[in-house]
Amino acid sequence: MSHVFGPVPSRRLGRSLGVDVVPFKICTYDCLYCQLGRTTCRTVERAEWVPLDEVVAEVETKLSTAPDVITLSGSGEPTLYSRTGELIERIKRLTGVPVAVLTNGSLLWRADVRGELLAADLVIPSLDAGDEAMFETVNRPHADIAFDAMLEGLVAFGGEFGGKYWLEVFLLSGLTGTEAEVSKLASCAARIGPDRVQLNTVTRPPAEETAAAVPAERMAALARLFDPPAEVIVDVPRVHQQAEFAAGREDILSMLRRRPCSVEDIANGLGMHPNEVVKYIETLRSSGRIVESRVGGKTYYRAPT
Repeated sequence: MSHVFGPVPSRRLGRSLGVDVVPFKICTYDCLYCQLGRTTCRTVERAEWVPLDEVVAEVETKLSTAPDVITLSGSGEPTLYSRTGELIERIKRLTGVPVAVLTNGSLLWRADVRGELLAADLVIPSLDAGDEAMFETVNRPHADIAFDAMLEGLVAFGGEFGGKYWLEVFLLSGLTGTEAEVSKLASCAARIGPDRVQLNTVTRPPAEETAAAVPAERMAALARLFDPPAEVIVDVPRVHQQAEFAAGREDILSMLRRRPCSVEDIANGLGMHPNEVVKYIETLRSSGRIVESRVGGKTYYRAPT
């Protein structure tokens, strides 16, 4: 099951069956806050990174887990997969479960990418900056992606897409978590016209230590700068605590009682997808069952005895 993982608990989507079609950390951005670390291959080249038939077959075998949604996301930017449109259409021929795409939105300026996502039920792109300078600072995009083109792509897709369109805005303390920067983001969001705007901030160890969380009370105040007000989605939802996810939590705890581990260590040791691991880690950290430390720029976790 190398391309399909879960279902995993999602704060917004419930029980999400993840579909990962791009190798680890192949992305168009190298974001300061990425929970999976630094981008190892920053590119705008679209390719069939993994065999389409193989992915579809894996999805079919996992439908018995009764997910609430099937989500194209994973460990890189999913729209870099050149057969995204075919993948969505083939999944929808297998099941009535909604298909969502979590994307950084960086390639929506391309008509072919927009066209391929039209078959999805829900698309959630991100917008982390309100101008070119902050875009370069926070997202560190590939040289071929300009802020204005990226923004126009988000606007164009909103005018073409008939499904649910949610915009995620990720705020960082000391950078974008100010009233001036959020006002720029709110103006951009008004142009994009999504069905809802969701504000997020750092809850998992980021790629760079300079990526700091915005406090909860500040997030609530900044949400009111959007019209209508944005939804703050930072809190860990109860879905993470459901009994069916207990085994994953306990496996990780057992491993961390023996020795400190990174997300990569846990994923390799337990045969889990890194995205699964970070979701369990988020829950375990919020409940105080594990603690983290940073050594040589890398984050490790342990379970206190």
